Amino acid sequence: MQKNILFLLGVFLVLETYVYQAFKTVYSSQNAKLIYWIPTILIYAFLIYSVITFDRASHKYLNFQIAFSVILIFVLPKILVAVFLLIEDLIRLVNFGYNYVATENHNYPSRRKFISLVGLGSGAIVAGMVLDGIIFGKYRHKARIVRLKLKNLPASFKGYKIVQISDVHSGSFQNPKKLQHAIDLINKQKPDLVLFTGDMVNNYADEFVPFIDLFSQIKANDGKFAVLGNHDYGEYGAWKNIDDRKNNIPKLIENQRKAGFEMLRNEHRIIERNGEKLYILGVENWGIPPFPQFGDLDKATRDVPAEACKILMSHDPSHFDAIVKNHPKDVQLTLSGHTHGMQFGIDLKNFKWSPVKYKYPKWADLYQSGDKYLYVNRGFGVIGYPGRVGVLPEISVFELG
Repeated sequence: MQKNILFLLGVFLVLETYVYQAFKTVYSSQNAKLIYWIPTILIYAFLIYSVITFDRASHKYLNFQIAFSVILIFVLPKILVAVFLLIEDLIRLVNFGYNYVATENHNYPSRRKFISLVGLGSGAIVAGMVLDGIIFGKYRHKARIVRLKLKNLPASFKGYKIVQISDVHSGSFQNPKKLQHAIDLINKQKPDLVLFTGDMVNNYADEFVPFIDLFSQIKANDGKFAVLGNHDYGEYGAWKNIDDRKNNIPKLIENQRKAGFEMLRNEHRIIERNGEKLYILGVENWGIPPFPQFGDLDKATRDVPAEACKILMSHDPSHFDAIVKNHPKDVQLTLSGHTHGMQFGIDLKNFKWSPVKYKYPKWADLYQSGDKYLYVNRGFGVIGYPGRVGVLPEISVFELG
């Protein structure tokens, strides 16, 4: 651990020394060293303190979020500045080599103030975007309307409205009141059914306790159902004993029940209208390793007619290509989450990009395979980076036709 910290400090020292070259090129005052290095040293002292005092078993994530935010705001942008400097240095090196051979000018080219200014400005813009994502971005919940025609949908369910939310990660929020607008936005849709597709907490069931009253406010004519996501199993937590870990899932299920959500664990429920049926399936997490594969679609579809219209809740979208789309019970619509859109990217109507696409090709929005659909929700909350840049928190609204 100590060796890793020392190595990282060495890397960061090289980075800071390099970026300082741009700073002193733009800001040539005699106080340039003090203005740059005093805040820098204080920031790294705080980060070292945060690492030393980090308690993995803590159920509070604020200290971790602050430290991670400091890295993203003050360190990450400097990598971008360093890229500008590196490109300039390569050009300077080539020019020096050419002049040394072809001319009598053997002086090494000096840095151009403009390049340093552009690099520092770009870094400042990135830092501003990260800060905006923390303060405002994670609260910019957006309702996305999706109109779908599902195979074998009974006539009584034409116009049926389903709201999907996913990846709340309640432990990442300190004040439930700041999410009141999102709950109001859900109720504004007047859903017939609300489906939650996993990761209500980061690790521990008690993270959701302060949010029970808030999520109890969500209203739906035919109820609210939920499934477990990879974080809900507590596999990333630090447990005092085996009993605490063993009791975590039952506690979480009970807490969600208090908020009005019925947990489906490889099982199904039937919504009936005028004698016609819509089947709601819910499986436990099924993901590509190292993520757990507890989901059992065979069990969830037991006694469900193959020709019936079915909607599946499955946290991880990789389940769709691996199993769901070729399953003999013919699941018309799968609802997933998990990716968060990495909480960072470009999310426009006709162009979408996020680094997470290289891990999950189906990372956000609607995908179709024959007459079967997968929808990947961008997530309600945050994990790790306590903000969102470009990819906003989502409330999915499905209107069936």
